[in-house]
Amino acid sequence: MAKEKRLDVLFEDNHIIAVNKRRGDIVQGDKTGDEPLSDMVKAYIKEKYNKPGDVYLGLPHRLDRPVSGVVIFAKTSKALTRLNLMFQQKDNEIRKVYWAIVSNCPRLEEEVLTHYLLKNEEKNRTNVFDKLKKGAKEATLEYKLLTRSQKYFMLEVKLHTGRHHQIRAQLAKIGIPIRGDLKYGAARSKSGGGIGLHAREISFIHPVKQEPVKIIAPVPNQDNLFKEFQSMLK
Repeated sequence: MAKEKRLDVLFEDNHIIAVNKRRGDIVQGDKTGDEPLSDMVKAYIKEKYNKPGDVYLGLPHRLDRPVSGVVIFAKTSKALTRLNLMFQQKDNEIRKVYWAIVSNCPRLEEEVLTHYLLKNEEKNRTNVFDKLKKGAKEATLEYKLLTRSQKYFMLEVKLHTGRHHQIRAQLAKIGIPIRGDLKYGAARSKSGGGIGLHAREISFIHPVKQEPVKIIAPVPNQDNLFKEFQSMLK
């Protein structure tokens, strides 16, 4: 039961399960050997439905380890195939909204950013360019300033493309690195670990039922600044 209690399930039906990932959790197994979120979800499904043998679970997208928020898994191969196609489309079949906390004031209250991103595999980071560079991929997002405190600013970020470390890299490029994100220029780490980036909302047409789905992930319980900013929006 311990693994089930660690999961915050936001949505579940026969084809899809969405959970609220905690910062620090890895979505899929890696060289660290730490227990991935995918294994926790499999254990939850196996126990809840008393399933014999292996549990099928597909992963159509990921969140970086230091980021919190909604992650979708597919419980059937049909759902996975269709979700994979939806995530690859450029016409916003799947709409993702993030909340980002930054320590520098953004240059505009609302802005669309377009850059060219080139992933550095060796350093696991993304380099950002203003002009097209060989091997780089175009990346676009829009941000809007939601609220602020004396030291910090909270942005709503909507992705138009899904690139490696896109939000982290593009915001750093314009001088507003995400709180605690040392890899992209933050001045200091964040107490409690992780970075100030939360996958707040995801909406799409269900890949099997063809019904609209909107999933909202509560902000992390252990992050007082996110909770403070959220209370300002009410």
